Amino acid sequence: MIDLRSDTVTRPTPGMRQALYDAEVGDDVFGEDPTVQRLQAAVAARLGKEAGLFVPSGTMGNQLALKTHTQPGDEVIVEHKAHIFMYEAGAPGLLSGIQMHLLHGDARHVLTAEQIEAAVRPAFYSMPQTRLVCLENTLGAGGLVYPLENIQAIGKVAHRHGLSYHLDGARLWNATAASGIPEADYAAPFDSVSVCLSKGLGAPVGSVLVGSRAFIDEAHRYRKIFGGGMRQVGILAAAGLYALEHHRRRLAEDHAHARQLASTIAELPGFSVDLDRVETNMVFFDTPENQAQAVAQTLAEDGVRMIPIGPAAIRAVTHLDVSAADIDRACESFRRHFG
Repeated sequence: MIDLRSDTVTRPTPGMRQALYDAEVGDDVFGEDPTVQRLQAAVAARLGKEAGLFVPSGTMGNQLALKTHTQPGDEVIVEHKAHIFMYEAGAPGLLSGIQMHLLHGDARHVLTAEQIEAAVRPAFYSMPQTRLVCLENTLGAGGLVYPLENIQAIGKVAHRHGLSYHLDGARLWNATAASGIPEADYAAPFDSVSVCLSKGLGAPVGSVLVGSRAFIDEAHRYRKIFGGGMRQVGILAAAGLYALEHHRRRLAEDHAHARQLASTIAELPGFSVDLDRVETNMVFFDTPENQAQAVAQTLAEDGVRMIPIGPAAIRAVTHLDVSAADIDRACESFRRHFG
C-alpha cells in the first residue's frame, strides 16, 4: 500500500529503531532525562531560541504557547484556515478561555501587516484585548511556504502593539528545504515556535516548543497541568534526535515526488491542480464532477491511499515511506484509471 494520506503515517527506520533501543533515559518530570535535554537544546539552537520543551504533539505545543502568552478573555489573531483554529478540537476556548479573531488572507492564506494593524483591538473595556498573533509555516491549507517578508512585517506590527507572536511551525523543516532559508531566520521574529518531529521528519511522536527560558519555564508548568509530564521519554526523544540528524536533508526528495505526482495529475482529463502551489510535500487537486470519494476509492483499491477533503478535492502528501518507485506506481495508477 502506498499511503499518501499524510506524512504522519511514517514508520521508524531501522536506524531510528536502533536509536530508540540505545537511548539513555531518566525521569523527565524530575528533569533527569539526558536524551530529552539534548533534543530540547538541539531544536532550540537550530531555531535560535534560548530553550525548548519536548511535548507529545503539535497540538499540545501550540496550546501551551496560547496558554502561556494569554489570559482568559484575551483574543488571538489567526488566519481562518489556521490549524490552531480548524484542527485542534476547540482547545483555545476550552483550555485557555480565549477567542480567535479570524482574518482572511490572500488566495494562498497569507496575511499582511496591514491586516494585523487593522485587527488589533483598541484598549476599550467592552472589547476583548488582542494579546497574540499566530502564523503557520508551511501553511496547512496547501503546504505553501510563508513569505519571510510578511513574517517580518507582521512581527514588527505585533511587537509595536505589545503583542506576543507565535509560529505553528509543524512543517517548518519543509519550508526551509523548499526555500533554502534557515529555520532560525524564519523563527527569529517570533516569541515562540512549535515544530513537529512526527510529520516530515518521520519520528513516531513528538514536537518541541521553543522560546525564551522564562517562557519555557512557564510552559513547562502548563505542560504538567495539561497532563503532558512524561517519565523515561528519552526513548522517544532519541527518535527526534535521529530524525533531525538524518532526515532533514532528504525532505527535498519528498518535494520532488510531490511535483512529479502533481504534474501527472495535471495531464489527466477533467482533473485540476495548480502546479505553482506545489511547493513542498503536499498536492491538492480537484476531480471531475465532484467525484473525490469515488476517485479515492478507485485508487485505494489499486493500493494508493489519499484523503478526500471535499466533494471534488483530494489531498496527497509525500513522505519518508514513499519511494521514487512508489510515486512512479501511483502515477501509473492515475493514468491507468483516469487517463
